[in-house]
Amino acid sequence: MIDPRLHTLRMLREHGTVTAAAMALHLTPSTVSQQLRQLAHDLDAVLLEQVGRRVQLTAAAHTLLRHADDLFAGAERARADLAAQRADLSGVLRISAMPTAMVALVAPAAARLRAEHPRLALEINEDESRHCFDLLLAGDTDIGVVIPAADGPAPTDARFEQHPLADEPQDLLVPAGHRLAACRSVELAEAAAEDWIGAPDRVAHCQLQLSACAAAGFTPRIVHRGMDWIGISALVTRGFGVSLIPRLAYLPADDAVVRIPLHGPSAPSRRHIAFVRRGSSGHPAIAAGLAAVRAICRERGDITAL
Repeated sequence: MIDPRLHTLRMLREHGTVTAAAMALHLTPSTVSQQLRQLAHDLDAVLLEQVGRRVQLTAAAHTLLRHADDLFAGAERARADLAAQRADLSGVLRISAMPTAMVALVAPAAARLRAEHPRLALEINEDESRHCFDLLLAGDTDIGVVIPAADGPAPTDARFEQHPLADEPQDLLVPAGHRLAACRSVELAEAAAEDWIGAPDRVAHCQLQLSACAAAGFTPRIVHRGMDWIGISALVTRGFGVSLIPRLAYLPADDAVVRIPLHGPSAPSRRHIAFVRRGSSGHPAIAAGLAAVRAICRERGDITAL
């Protein structure tokens, strides 16, 4: 059995502070600090050093964490091998996804899994991409379908396996009757002079929209901001501005808006990736879940399956 204090050290690396790691682990900061002190004592190694008012991982801690990542991956492979010996697909499969992927990809994939494997229990969770990584590390989900962000795990992150699923185009959303509404396709720069509806800075779509507009040669004049696509569509319908919107995003059928495909070298898209804990993709239930989501991606004609 893997020493649980190694998981505590991993969560400290992930979250940066004892307080944040304690919140993720549902422990008190004093309990986290005590576990790490005991671990350092047992290993006769200095794992943390005080820098100002914060603690910092030492070189010894990073060495230990590399071994810990391998240990946890090995444990995942062991669980996968044991599960493969069962006669049928059973147990629990937990899938988390950001909202757009939940509606368009994960919900239909889960329905297919339920029909094909009735003894497999499913737990589906909708959450923001950045939270899916915490759920994976905590063992609270098995597959996270996310949009990668600049502060997300790198492809070389030893804690995860990354399975690219699909590239999703972004469309220009304009009100019905807009000067561009009748166009079959436009370049993003054609909307440079418009008022724009954006997302709050903390939402990943905000950076995607800013980067796409910058690649098209302009900075959007963001006048309004919305948290979800339904709210953004309501503002576009009433003529408050235009916006980028993912191809898979659901919009109310009675909104008076037009989605216009974008073309040209700066036409933006975003990538959907399934993350799993390293070593776990061979688990029959997780492999079936990944295969089901991939099948839905291939069947859709509005995204590019990978």
